[in-house]
This record gives sequence, C-alpha cells and structure tokens, in this order.
Amino acid sequence: MHGEYKVPGGKLVVVDLDVADGMLANVRVSGDFFLEPDEALDAINAALTGLPSTADTRVLAERVDAGLGPDAVLLGFSAQAVAIAVRRALARATEWHDHDWHLVHEGPQDPAMHMAVDEVLAVDVAAGRRPPTLRIWEWAKPCVVIGSFQSLRNEIDAEGARRHGIEVVRRISGGGAMFIEPGNTITYSLYAPTSLIDGMSFADSYAYLDDWVLGAFNEDLGVRAWYQPLNDITSDGGKIGGAAQKRLTTGAVLHHVTMAYDIDADKMLEVLRIGREKLSDKGTASAGKRVDPLRRQTGLPREEIVDRMVAHFRRRYGLVNDSLTAAEQDAAAALVATKFGTAEWTARIP
Repeated sequence: MHGEYKVPGGKLVVVDLDVADGMLANVRVSGDFFLEPDEALDAINAALTGLPSTADTRVLAERVDAGLGPDAVLLGFSAQAVAIAVRRALARATEWHDHDWHLVHEGPQDPAMHMAVDEVLAVDVAAGRRPPTLRIWEWAKPCVVIGSFQSLRNEIDAEGARRHGIEVVRRISGGGAMFIEPGNTITYSLYAPTSLIDGMSFADSYAYLDDWVLGAFNEDLGVRAWYQPLNDITSDGGKIGGAAQKRLTTGAVLHHVTMAYDIDADKMLEVLRIGREKLSDKGTASAGKRVDPLRRQTGLPREEIVDRMVAHFRRRYGLVNDSLTAAEQDAAAALVATKFGTAEWTARIP
C-alpha cells in the first residue's frame, strides 16, 4: 500500500507498507523532508511496524513521537504528517494527479444560483457524472452568504441589508457569513471525490485542499500567506479569506473559499451583526485591519489575481477548460425554485 501527504507549506511524506494479520508490516517512510540524525528514519519505521491497521492518526503520531529520541530534528514535516500518510495508504487514498481536473469559470450568477450550482456539481462528482472540478465564481449582485447552521437574525441586521440592497442566501456548508459585492471578492469551489482527503481529519483537509492557493500567493503573487486553523488564509497584512466544507455521504467533498479583494468595511458592519462582535473581541477598531484586501497587498486587478491563481493550479495539477452542462444548469435552476431561493431554506434557523 502506498500513501502520500504533502504538508501544507512543508514537505512531502510518503509511506509504503503492507498489512499482515491486521498489523502494519514492512513500513517504509520516505520523502523530501529533512531529518536528523539519519537513524531517526529507522526509528520511525520501527515505531509503526506492528501497530494495528485500525490505529487512528492520534495513536500513530504518538507512537512515532515515542520512538524518536530526544535529539531527533524534523524539518518540513511532523509525526502527525507521517500518521496521515499511513492512514492515506491504508485507505488507498487518491492524489491530485490521479484526477482529470476541470475548470468552470462562467459569467455572473445570482447568489441563490451559486448556492444551487455548488450542490449540483458536488452531487454530480460523487455520482461520477462530472470530473473533479475547480469553479471560479462571479457575482451578479451584492449579498451575504450565511453558513448552513447560522441563525439568520443573529447574523444579519435586516434593516441594514434592506437599506443597502443586500440579498441573503444560505449555503449547504457550515462556517461563518460572507459579505459579497461584485468585483470585491474572489470565491472558488473545489468538487472532488472524498478519496482525495481519505485519512485526513476535517482540520487537516482544509489546509491540504488550499495548499495550491498558498503556493499561488507565495510564488506568483508576492504575498507571504499561510493557513490559520481551522479555516482561515492569512498573511503578514492580516486575514485574506476563509474556507468552508461539506462532505457528502455519497462520496464527494465540496470545499469553497471566499477572499477579500476590496471590502467596503463600513457597509459590511452595517449588514453583519457578528462582524461587530468579532472585531470587538479582538480589540480591533477597523474591519479593514481584520479582513485585509488583496488589492492593497498585491497592487493587481482582481482579474489578474484570479488568472494567476488558475495558472498556478494548472501548472501544479493540470486543468481542462469546461462549462456547466445544460443538465447541470436545469438542475440548479430547479434547486433555486425549491430550496435556495425560498424563505423556508434561508430562514430555516431564524
């Protein structure tokens, strides 16, 4: 069995192993990480050999830590990374390059339609009707997108939303509210088989699925960016964006991210109640200091940032230009009418 795990912002860990009578055997860890002394690699292999194949990542990581001497130095990886690679080998997880990735980047859509397309494409990937896909969103109107489990009245100042003409929609993933104005945010979704994240916790998979974005920022956009658990992308200048995720029991993961390009912070605070509390908790007087716009950090037009992000993904994993099929558009329109465009769904948690 073979498993790989690329540490977000770090190195690749590879594990090859067998299972004999329910126990790990012939464990061989390798990768482009740094490890001192040389004998520490043998210690890692020995620590894992003989463990039950049902051992979870916590147990595996603890055994690796216990097997390493006090002088061992691990650079670019950790005992947790080794444990994840082991679990991915046992689950026969797939890698990015095992999939034929497609790109969907179409014209502006209404907010409810975006919510519906997210569900339709995730379901289609799970069913094998669509290959794994990266979708870039374009917005037709301003809105707030609240998480699946958020209270509508607790998150939204209804009067502020009406005054500014802000539509409110609810997505199928958890997480917090997103304030959207056309041209002022960068939003994308990934739709992939769950085999891509097999062996990972929710926390580990968030950073793993967005590692390509960190690469685009650091290598192509001149922004030193990193992942802040659980689901924030941040930089020296402040928070850039946040991620949310939904795992379908039918076999797909939906992972989406919204990043601030040029947020109108004053308007956002007149619409979002929770934004005021978060700023107050952190002792921050200005929303601009919390959600730092990419325009200021890069000096680039939004379209150029998107183009560089897509180009980085294409170089890294391959990407075929695609579009929504007629069947997908029809299915999404039906979901707008029956779910995402209805008050019953939007206010399902009043």
